[in-house]
Amino acid sequence: MLTVVSDTHSTEGHKLRGRTLEAVREADLVVHAGDFMRASVLDAFEAEARTFRGVYGNNDDADIRERLPEIRTVEYEGLRLAVTHTVRGGTTALSLTGRERDADAMIYGHSHNPTVELDGEIPLLNPGSHAQPRGHRKAHAELEPAADGLDGRLVTPDGDVFETFTITQPDA
Repeated sequence: MLTVVSDTHSTEGHKLRGRTLEAVREADLVVHAGDFMRASVLDAFEAEARTFRGVYGNNDDADIRERLPEIRTVEYEGLRLAVTHTVRGGTTALSLTGRERDADAMIYGHSHNPTVELDGEIPLLNPGSHAQPRGHRKAHAELEPAADGLDGRLVTPDGDVFETFTITQPDA
């Protein structure tokens, strides 16, 4: 399983609880789309995850910016996933950024709004925030290998699945 989180906004600890904590511990790969805030928070995520990949966000301190890139591409189950916190220009710019990196999907954060957009040129996934929802529901994303790509779901820390989706292989 791939677990995707973002926008922790903590000065102490990872703020993971319930299903979100379980998903991070169970995942083959955990991706964080930025805004940890302090290096100790990044350390806490790295301690919980088997394999961890993250990017820095606009609220991250210098220590995090030295350790993580602004954008990266990760591979999972044959799909290339571009990851960033945000780019100027909204969803169009996110799609272009993903295409520039030859990605099959784009993961991003910043808005704290758990969102999946599948009808553009490239699928866009924002897992929301598990800790600071800012008017949205607390959430993370879980993606499982499927015959045609990845089956995904947006999940609350209480374990409620409120959206399901599929990111397909480009040639599937």
